[in-house]
Amino acid sequence: MNGTVELVASVPDAFAGLVAGLLAEPRDRAFSCFLSGGSTAEECYRRLAATSAGPTADQATGARVDWTAVDVYLGDERCVPPDDPDSNHRMITEALLDTVGPVHSDHPMYRSGPPDRAASEYQRQIEGLGPLDLVHLGLGPDGHCASLFPDSVALALTDPRVLVVADRDPSATNPHDRITLTLAAIARARLVVFTVAGASKRDAFGRLMAGEDLPAARVDAERVLWLVDAAAGGHTDPAGVQRPASTADD
Repeated sequence: MNGTVELVASVPDAFAGLVAGLLAEPRDRAFSCFLSGGSTAEECYRRLAATSAGPTADQATGARVDWTAVDVYLGDERCVPPDDPDSNHRMITEALLDTVGPVHSDHPMYRSGPPDRAASEYQRQIEGLGPLDLVHLGLGPDGHCASLFPDSVALALTDPRVLVVADRDPSATNPHDRITLTLAAIARARLVVFTVAGASKRDAFGRLMAGEDLPAARVDAERVLWLVDAAAGGHTDPAGVQRPASTADD
């Protein structure tokens, strides 16, 4: 497991404060932001929208976010119609984009057609980006992140040129065909932020801290930050908080 663990009172609040601060920093190009799916992510995006948009945004973050300078991408997506209840992009639109207003660009990961073709199209969209500014990931109860499931084809890929692939859960626990960033794509990130909240994630996070080779344990990037609440990380040794949590030999 790579990165730094930060135990926080509220994962959505911590995520929103961190990301709003990053987005408010001056820059000479658009900020590439790769977003996630799931209930924790939805709470994070609703809080980020409230923090970074509207008349109180300056007071909340110290600076207003210019969303027209943000490029929105996805880290993974279910191969369902764009208006399907299980669509990550639909959730992101309703929780965040509809509130914060126009962005510099918005890149849905799946619209229609075979998953392999959609993955190839998304690969072409991102392969020229260079470093990815932010990749947001969640943690599944089985230790998966994005749509990189235990024993799945995507998890086994080692070619650094392959950034986006179609995948599915071999156990069939998680439904739908998927499209996902590969570990090689995530490794291009300047910052990866995991958000881990709730008692349902405690077992998976504990297994990561114990050094198990779960998919999320393989994520690496320039910086990896784990925002974890007490329900998910209550067993975590306080001495391990705010320090690198890698189990690899130095």
